[in-house]
Amino acid sequence: MNWTIELILMPVSDVDRAKAFYVDKAGFNEDVDFSAGDFRIVQLTPPGSACSITLMKNEDAAGTLQGIHLIVPDIEAARATLLERGMEVSELYHFERGGPQRAGPAPDRGDYETYMSFADPDGNGWVVQEVPSRAVS
Repeated sequence: MNWTIELILMPVSDVDRAKAFYVDKAGFNEDVDFSAGDFRIVQLTPPGSACSITLMKNEDAAGTLQGIHLIVPDIEAARATLLERGMEVSELYHFERGGPQRAGPAPDRGDYETYMSFADPDGNGWVVQEVPSRAVS
């Protein structure tokens, strides 16, 4: 039996502002934007992902979700795309074996070795991780 994660609730203070950030800057696809009275569902999916996020208005919890990982085959191209869209993104970094975090990409650019990060307007934090072996030939 497969157990898959397909939806993560993202607490935000302003659903419209968060939706604009994720669609316009992060490049997520809009799947659903449905309202019924005070109830609203906004579901967005990163390109190529089987897991979506649903923006949930919760001012008390906004910004508390940290460390969700996005996987890309080329982190330099992904970073350039986000910067072109006006997003603030960290510099690339990696970790030495058994040691501290270091600036720049991992020397051998292996799978799961190079990272960058960004946050949405509420401070929910994301990590982007490079997996070159997933590149399409």
